[in-house]
Amino acid sequence: MPVRAWFPTLIHCQPLQASGLTRFNDELATECAQLRDFDAAGRRWSAKNYPGGYTSYASLNELHKFSSTFAGLEQKLTRHVRTFARALDLDLRGRTVRMTDCWVNIMPPTATHSLHLHPLSFISGTYYVRTPAGCPGLKFEDPRLSKFMAAPPKLATARPAQRTHVTYPAVAGNVILFESWLRHEVAANQAAGERISISFNYAWA
Repeated sequence: MPVRAWFPTLIHCQPLQASGLTRFNDELATECAQLRDFDAAGRRWSAKNYPGGYTSYASLNELHKFSSTFAGLEQKLTRHVRTFARALDLDLRGRTVRMTDCWVNIMPPTATHSLHLHPLSFISGTYYVRTPAGCPGLKFEDPRLSKFMAAPPKLATARPAQRTHVTYPAVAGNVILFESWLRHEVAANQAAGERISISFNYAWA
């Protein structure tokens, strides 16, 4: 073929496990609510940096080390991370892959999460615990966007792989993985209920 695709950006999206997700998510949701009630420092930080919402990112961001529920989640996520790393053709032979950070995000109506990336890690992701109807998904940005310079806009009918942004719907029980340098954001929550997710980073050594 005269035209070939190079330098792909891969995103992994799959249910965490084949069954038992309802009960597991109920346990996680209960613990997330208890964590918010307990975490005064996190609520203060969120009031300044995460308006309307709650995140334990700046206060309790190694939950897999302190909670058996989150440690169980870590084990399940690590299997997905290893699968994704193979899809990326990463050479991890003889190397250790470990979760470095794990934190809760609770987005009530109107809460938003601005465009960002995850430094000092190689794979990052989100696991969805509660996703009320109409809540926002995870929006990714083409990493080449700042280099397009004089390029014309894309057609409205552009193929999905050619668009400058793609949004993955938030679905309870799904895990989404991406390389940590890929910028992403969450639009304002327009749903009536709270959108609850757990974010995490992985490193290798």
